[in-house]
This record gives sequence, structure tokens and C-alpha cells, in this order.
Amino acid sequence: MTLHPAVAAVRRGVRRELAGLEPGDAVVVGCSGGADSLALLAATVFEGHKLALRVVGATVDHGLQDRSADRAARVVEQMAALGVDETVTATVRVEGGGLGPEAAARQARYAVLDQVAERFDASLVLLGHTRDDQAETVLLGLTRGSGGRSLAGMRRGFDRYRRPLLDVGRAETVTACEVEGIEFWTDPHNADPAYTRARVRQRVLPVLEAELGPGVAETLARTADQLRRDMEALDRMADAAYADLDDAGGLPLDRLRALDPAISSRVLRLAAVRAGAVASETFHVHVEALSGLVSGDVAGQVRLPGNLTAVVDDGRLRFRPTAVES
Repeated sequence: MTLHPAVAAVRRGVRRELAGLEPGDAVVVGCSGGADSLALLAATVFEGHKLALRVVGATVDHGLQDRSADRAARVVEQMAALGVDETVTATVRVEGGGLGPEAAARQARYAVLDQVAERFDASLVLLGHTRDDQAETVLLGLTRGSGGRSLAGMRRGFDRYRRPLLDVGRAETVTACEVEGIEFWTDPHNADPAYTRARVRQRVLPVLEAELGPGVAETLARTADQLRRDMEALDRMADAAYADLDDAGGLPLDRLRALDPAISSRVLRLAAVRAGAVASETFHVHVEALSGLVSGDVAGQVRLPGNLTAVVDDGRLRFRPTAVES
């Protein structure tokens, strides 16, 4: 029997990430019950068990929708039916803490996956983001003025996390589930125009495809890949510069000013995030404001996402918690 191309594409992406693991190693798969994550989970069970790996399915109930606990229980049933070795479900309370709802939910989800990975001593945590997710991320980043960082999109991997499906379209994961007889859930939030990403998915990308021709998502994703290496090289240079500048007293302004702008902007963003700014919400406008502080073009202070404020004091750039207004 010939393997369907959609199933083959998903398995190929997973197989590439599992290569090099040893028998008995654990792999965690984050599963929401949608087509992307269920196709990923099914492929991981198939490929992982051939390598004698231990596959753990994990789902997170964010409590943001009616009957979300029932939905999580159903996902656990599906994960078990697909043949995982262990299932984990966790309920989290999503609190803003200065974040938007999507960012807060994402932060809570990663916290759970980190805990699951530690519990099972997992070598990898697999996420079900697809090529379409990558294209949406690039477009969202462009609208926020994030420059090259937005064009580089989501990383294929970081720490123990991997995204095996960035070369696979969302339609392929749907087809893979249908071919394998896997029922999947369609999250109503994905079509809710109250969410920016949903508007990009439902309105913006279809218009681009209609006006510019098919393949826009593939082109955007390919552009992200092409720029990723350049961005990572610059980030490594910025990491080295930051390590050389940072001390308990803050970052010296004279040495910051001596850096190439491509490096200094990254150093400033890195310093802000290390001090407690929310990485996913620290955009170009924030970095430009920090650059203004360093150059002297901006007076006073700069407030950053995550209840953090940057100030200039005694020839240094310093970060401190934002004062609570009474």
C-alpha cells in the first residue's frame, strides 16, 4: 500500500528530528487536539517506536473556553488511542501579568511542557507549528516593525524544543489526519476575528494568495529560513558584546555607543529581556527608545513590557521594576 504524501511529509519531518536519539529516550509531544498536533503525535508514535523511544503526549487546558476540561479529557483519550507510552494533562490559570491573552497562554503552556520534560527526562519536546504558522508569524512581525527578526520567523529549534512541521502545510496535516482516521478539533479561537493571528489567517493571507498568486505562505516561510542564519550570527555577536559589557552596575553608555548599530540594538534588546522584559512583546519601537536613551536623544525613562523601566544613571543604562502608580 502506497503511503499518502501528506502522511509521508509529516513523518519525514518527525524522522529528521528524532535521528540521533538513543533507545529508551523520552520525547514529549505537545497536543491540543487540533489537526497539526494530532498528525504530529501520530507520526511521532510511528517513527519513535521504530527507534524504541518513549513517547509522551501532553495537553494543556488553559480554561479559556466553555467545557475546556471535557476537551482536554478527549485529547487524553485520543493520545492514548494513538499509542503513546504516557499521557499528561495539566490545567493552568492564564493570568495577564502585563501580557496579552495569547502571550499569557503561550507562556503558561511552555511552563507546563518544561515541567513535563523534566519529569520524564525528555530529550526533545515537539511542537506542531506548520509552514502556515510560520508565514503568519512573519506577517505579524512585519506589521509590528520587528525588522529582520520578524522575517526570520519562528526558530526550528531552541533548547530541547523542535518544530518538525515547518516544511508542512496546515492542509497537509488535516489530510494526514483524515487519511489515518483521526478526528481532530477545530479551535474556534482560530477563526475569531478578535485575535490578530486569526484575522491574518482568515483574511490577510487569502487576499495575498488571490492577488499575488498561490504559494505566498511557502515563500514567506522560505524567506524566514534564508534569514535565520544571518540573524543567528548577529545574535551570537551580540551575546558576546553583552557578556563583555554587563555587570551589576548596568551597561556603560560610552561602550554601547561604540558598537555597530546592528549589534547595539541586539545588545539592548537582550539586556532588556535579561532584566525581565517580555521577549515576545519587546518590539522594535522599544529597542529604538532604548537606543534613544543611550544616545541622549530620549530623556527620562523608557517603560518596557513586563513592568520594567529603563533609565540612564551615572553614565550607565540600568533597568528597574516599574514603579506602581498610586
